[in-house]
Order: sequence, then structure tokens, then C-alpha cells
Amino acid sequence: MNNDLLAKYEAIVGSDVIDQLKQMASRLKDARILHVNSTRYGGGVAEILRSMVPLMEALGLSVRWEVIAGDEPFFQVTKSFHNALQGFPVDFTPGSIETYENNNRKEFEKLEKFLKEADFVVIHDPQPAFLIKLMPERKNKWVWRCHIDLSKPYRPVWRYLKNIVKDYDASIFSMPDFTQPLPHPQYIIPPSIDPLTEKNMDLPEDEVKAVYDRFGLDPEKPLVLQVSRYDRFKDPVGVIQAAIMAMKFIPFQLVYAGGGAADDPEGEIIYQEVQALAKAHPDIHVLYLPPDAHRTINALQRAAHVVLQKSIKEGFGLTVTEAMWKYKPVIGGDTGGIRLQVVNHHTGFLVHTPEGTALRIRYLLFYQEKRNEMGKKAHQFVKENFLITRHVRDYLSLMLSFISGNGERIELEAI
Repeated sequence: MNNDLLAKYEAIVGSDVIDQLKQMASRLKDARILHVNSTRYGGGVAEILRSMVPLMEALGLSVRWEVIAGDEPFFQVTKSFHNALQGFPVDFTPGSIETYENNNRKEFEKLEKFLKEADFVVIHDPQPAFLIKLMPERKNKWVWRCHIDLSKPYRPVWRYLKNIVKDYDASIFSMPDFTQPLPHPQYIIPPSIDPLTEKNMDLPEDEVKAVYDRFGLDPEKPLVLQVSRYDRFKDPVGVIQAAIMAMKFIPFQLVYAGGGAADDPEGEIIYQEVQALAKAHPDIHVLYLPPDAHRTINALQRAAHVVLQKSIKEGFGLTVTEAMWKYKPVIGGDTGGIRLQVVNHHTGFLVHTPEGTALRIRYLLFYQEKRNEMGKKAHQFVKENFLITRHVRDYLSLMLSFISGNGERIELEAI
């Protein structure tokens, strides 16, 4: 066990939480766990795994994280799958299926040894989901972890993917609304953030203030921020429209800070669209950040007075969690996992339109005392519900349910 790492988490969440994780992990000490996704950088899945794997290892578990590769046609197809699963019609052709399956076959050759050796295989999202079809006689347990809002999928694509994921032993979704009927157990495990990472750790005050000079911001004007990939589901156009409306009544500056991901080929196109829209407004700053700009994002979130996440579709929204951890009220789209985090009028506001967003920006910038009160509630809500220690506990519970069988209870000692 890595007691130094566990001690750092214990200082934040308390000894009872860490003792419980140790008890649960001790029953899985000989198990081999494999996570597979499609990118090591960019997006919430990669960020979660970058923290989850070391914490599981610190608990004495054998954990491996593998990433499938792919060319641009493959990721074009899987991006269309992503859009379709969130309800948007896409071109779905035999050629798309061939591109998708052939890439998985190629990647299976590289991963076959690890897939066979693992006791628990966790496959994240649609990109590597087809791997299970290439191991029909497996003896280990496979779990499909879907980070996407599946509540109203485009049916042709979902029918195809359902025929794949039905073979898994279980599936995990972020919230009940995201599920679809499947012939195996489904678990609800919300995502999480890691308070020890560069993106969430405490920063010196001078490092937070330095972002004003670095990005040409005015330290005398309130800062409103959205941190998101350049993705249409994050509604960057709606964010800028809302800011322009609100700026007519109250002075502030907007920063839209985003980047891309290796498995998202649309990011650059949307970035150019957002830049063009913001060009005429000197108080709107559009940033394209590299995947490793974690401290920069941390500093921007801590410098912000109000944080937005005006998504029109959202699997969970870890940028919401990050901002709330830093005592910021969040104005978020009334969709997906944002609803789990933004308790309307308590940890932030839920909105549907640019007009509603503009109204809430004005309110929070005007009423400083209310803003601070909501920020304190937001931090506590994250501490109790959305940290990586709770996330790992949920995964360990799932794995213990497999080894215990349906007829046994998992007993933990009193702590």
C-alpha cells in the first residue's frame, strides 16, 4: 500500500473513509483490474482514470490502464456514435460499422493478453465496446462504463450498440435517467474529481492572480468563466450570447477556456466558429488550452466570480464539480449530470436559454453575499458526494458483488 498517498486523501475526507476503502480492497487483493478507453488526455474519462488507477494501486490492487488507438475515420465514426447516443440523427452506414469494427479488431491484437489476464475488465464508452465480441469464451467479468446520456438515443445507432453491450456482465451509468433496458445488472456510479490533482489542489494566491496578466484580463472587472471542450453540446455560442446580453446591464469579462481531445475531431472547427463570434467583443476572451493546462484551469476557476456550464447535453460535467469544489456557484444547463450537482438556488442555478443565463449572471454578480453563501454550499456538496474516494468505493462494491454472488452480503467491520 502507498500509505503516503492514502494519508493525503485521509487529510481531506477523514480516516473512516480510508479505513473502509482498505477493508474493501483487502478482499480483492489478488484480483487484476483492467480499464480500457480511447484517450489518455482530454475529457473527463481520462482525468478520472488518471486518479482512480493510482488510488486503487495505493490500496494494494493490481490495476492496468490501456488506451485503444485509431485513425481519423475511426474517431469520426465514434464521434457520430457519441452524438447519436445523445439523441442527434447521424449518417449510419455499413461503412461506418466496418470502420468501427475493423479498428477494434486491430486493437484487440495488441490488448488480447491483458484482456485475458484480467479478472475485471472495465470498458469505457462506445469506442472500445466491440472488444467484447472478440472474446466470446471469456471467463472474466466485463463491465461497460457509459459516461454518455443515453436517455433518448438515436435508435438505429443504439440498436447496433445494444447488440454489443448486452454481452457485458454489467454496465455502469452516471445517473438513472441515462439507462436503457439491458439484460444484465446496471449500476449507478456518478463520476468524481480528485482534490489532489493540479486541477483541484490549493494554489498560491499569486498564481491565481497571474492569470489576469497572462491572458490580458482586467483585475478590476468581475470574471465569468466556462471551461469546456469545443463541442456543440457545451453550447459555446449560447454562452457568448448570454454574456453579450448581460454585459448591457453590468460590467464583467467572460473567459471561454477550452481545448480538444484526441478522440474528438470536431473541436478545431467549433473553436474557429466561437473565435469569429467573439471577435467584436473586447471583454470576451476565447482560449484554446493544451491538454495538460491543469494548473491554468485551476487558477482560472479560482479567479472566477461565477462559473458557467451551459451545456445542452451533458454526461456529468466534471467542470461543474471542479468549480463547486473551489467555492464557486455554477450556472448550468438543466440537463444530464449537471442536475445532480447544481441544486437550484442553493449551489447555483439551472438554466435553459441564453436569456436565462444572462439573468442569473447579473444576479450573482450583483449579490455578492448570496454568491459567497452558494459557493460554500457547493464546496460541501462536492466533498460529501463527488470525490474520487467515493468513486473508488463504488467500483470496489461492484467488484465485490461479483465475487460474493447474489446470495451473500458484503459485510464491513464497524469503523
